Amino acid sequence: MNLPNKLTVLRIILIPLFVFLLLVNIPYGSFLAAFIFILAALTDSLDGYLARRWRQITKLGIILDPLADKLLITAALISLVELHQMAGWIAIVIIGREFAVSGLRAVKAEEGIIIPASIWGKLKTITQVIAVLLVILQKYYVVYTKVPLGDWAMYIAVLITLVSGAEYFYRYKALEEK
Repeated sequence: MNLPNKLTVLRIILIPLFVFLLLVNIPYGSFLAAFIFILAALTDSLDGYLARRWRQITKLGIILDPLADKLLITAALISLVELHQMAGWIAIVIIGREFAVSGLRAVKAEEGIIIPASIWGKLKTITQVIAVLLVILQKYYVVYTKVPLGDWAMYIAVLITLVSGAEYFYRYKALEEK
């Protein structure tokens, strides 16, 4: 088990702690949850960077890394719905896109074709992470700003998520036509 894979496993281990801190009403729980979420999100960037830099890309990492990303975002979205800080339809759209694209990638992988992440996929991840953080912390800053940035960021994340999903299916169709 190399360091990039250990970072991915760490991200998975941090998910229950993140959910606990977010859902249990303890002093500074949301701030601690936001910190754990940021830490987990940063491990995503770091593990990929290190795996490429050190040429330590493994089959385990190829499978585990996107799974860890999906688990983290899914846990965050479901928790935010549970807390009534986000509409359920948003979680359904984002999680549904993840299932659809994962299924598409699995079908192509069976054929020996890897559909790599695109710039839209990376932008989707960044906007989702930012939106989740802003929603988690929204109850603290909206008192002063009067602007629900988390809500707006989440709508932008949904839009980019849908564009990203459409782009994957467009690339899939292009591969089918070849």
